[in-house]
Amino acid sequence: MRTLDLVPKVHELSRSDARRIAVRAQLLTAPRPTDPLEVVRQLWAVQADPTAAVAPSAELVMWSRLGSAYRLGELDSALAEGSLVEFQGLIRPAEDIALFRAEMELWRDPSRLDGYEKAQATWVVANDGCRRDIVEKLFDEGPLPSRSLPDTTEVPWRSSGWNNDRNVRMLIELMERRGEVAVAGRDGRDRLWDLAERVFPDESAVPHEEALRIRNERRLRALGIARARATHVPVEANDVGETGEPAVVEGVRGQWRVDPTYLGQSFEGRAAVISPLDRLVYDRKRMVEIFDFDYQLGMYKPAAQRRFGYWAMPILYGDELVGKLDATAERDAGVLRVDTVYEDGTWTKKQRAAVDDEIRELARFLDLELELVAQP
Repeated sequence: MRTLDLVPKVHELSRSDARRIAVRAQLLTAPRPTDPLEVVRQLWAVQADPTAAVAPSAELVMWSRLGSAYRLGELDSALAEGSLVEFQGLIRPAEDIALFRAEMELWRDPSRLDGYEKAQATWVVANDGCRRDIVEKLFDEGPLPSRSLPDTTEVPWRSSGWNNDRNVRMLIELMERRGEVAVAGRDGRDRLWDLAERVFPDESAVPHEEALRIRNERRLRALGIARARATHVPVEANDVGETGEPAVVEGVRGQWRVDPTYLGQSFEGRAAVISPLDRLVYDRKRMVEIFDFDYQLGMYKPAAQRRFGYWAMPILYGDELVGKLDATAERDAGVLRVDTVYEDGTWTKKQRAAVDDEIRELARFLDLELELVAQP
């Protein structure tokens, strides 16, 4: 009797194959999608960083996919009406909160956690009085910024970093992990906090192990190709466990996991200017391995150490990252100032024209006049 071969096939991909899978999964091909909510569902998570050198990152993520089908502020409207929610600094479809509820319960019992997470959960328990005071304040007066919440902590937060002694900030974020509070909106850069029951949909928790499996599947669907294991990063992982199917990428060491639904699909690329925090490039190691892209985000560096400017936006053309846009939105002057368009390698006239069109569309999206300061 013949024995069935149960060893899964390892897909052999070129770097171009891998890049096209990643770009397609991130909805950066042509034609563009048209539904903002479906875009967020496909992307799984959109970072809510408020840095607005050009526009808040989440707005740039939406515009780079939807183009003229998206209007500035639509994301805020969806958050306000509840179809989207912000959780741990990421914007997600409201229904996905069910995939995090079991983990929220874990955070309420330090004995069920390990390492630094156990230490953080234990610190919340040690400051239970302050936690209760915050819940009461929000019940009576929420939504409120963290600076309006009482600091009655008995054990201060100790850190070697800039969060040292920022007791309320750290406590409220850990209360978010516990599912007690949630971001109900923003006032400028300030998050407004309220009781989670007023913000999140009332949906039953998906059991923890099943939720982790589904989250890995959704992450791989959004990334297209990812490592099974990667360096731990807070909040949203870059790896996907054993979901999908195994793959190797020509010229890149180690094995990957690929969502097989993207294999063998046709590819129609386009030009796109994307946020530095876009999920296509957020995993810098994957970015280098697959796209071989030379990039540094300058906003965390002193001005003299910035190679490509404060908020250099990666430029995609087809399945390649081909340059960076150093631009600033000067809203008081009503202009999008373009300091430099860095061209990696030699661009064709067609590439340059497509990227120029995209930069003009960015200015139009922001309702600003385009001002070209210099070109390389």
